[in-house]
Amino acid sequence: MSNDLLTAVQDYVEANIGAFHDKRMETVKEMPLRNVLKRKNPYLFKAKAQDATQLIRSILDAFLSSQEETLFGEFLEGVAVFVARQVHDGFKPTHEELTGIDLVFENGNRVYVVDIKSGPNWGNDSQKQKMYRNFREAIVRLEPRYPTQSVVPVNGCMYGKDSRPRKTGKIKEARVVVDEVVYWKLCGQDFWYFISGNRKLYLEIIQPLGYEAEKRNESFLKEYGNFISKMTREFLIEYSDEEGGIAWEALTHFVSASKAEDILNRVSQS
Repeated sequence: MSNDLLTAVQDYVEANIGAFHDKRMETVKEMPLRNVLKRKNPYLFKAKAQDATQLIRSILDAFLSSQEETLFGEFLEGVAVFVARQVHDGFKPTHEELTGIDLVFENGNRVYVVDIKSGPNWGNDSQKQKMYRNFREAIVRLEPRYPTQSVVPVNGCMYGKDSRPRKTGKIKEARVVVDEVVYWKLCGQDFWYFISGNRKLYLEIIQPLGYEAEKRNESFLKEYGNFISKMTREFLIEYSDEEGGIAWEALTHFVSASKAEDILNRVSQS
């Protein structure tokens, strides 16, 4: 990668990293407390003997960690598409064009269709089956458009390693293998080298990711602390006992109480 292109990538990162910081705060602020409580295990929190502030913080921290992984994955995907656009005139197809494909680019006599994931340990069998089918559909659609080139599927992972990158995905119906698709799984350094031709890019993009990070994190932590206090007050209004502690029965009732009083009879008669 030339110095000019590396500068362009760094400029892109610095210009867009702010959106990640903004979105993670927006995600938390837009989260209704009751919706989050419904997804949590009250027995676990009771066993950990948490007070209201600890409970709310642990819930929000877990939620935020999950959301940050998703949001930052989307941001890095944008970086990868930008790099491939600069180097190979690559592009991100629309869902209507190619389902589940994040990047398409040509290099020599190959047309690469790429499904980008954050790291190598992603997805269950059902999700992988979906990727295999998306690869097969992409091959079928693109082969007539590129009659002199081979269409090659790639599962690109933005970090991590895989020592056996050539894979065979077995497409199944009712547990029976009906087709296979050969693809490459390129992770970490291999992935960034694949889209850029620069073996050091995986290291070089680290520096601009820290652009204004200290200032933004300081601002975020201040807002986040205020938000935890606000959510704790809301929680205690509905789920505090006479002594000001957590009304665990009321909380458990909210999370788990059934609306069908005759459910046992219905199950036993089915």
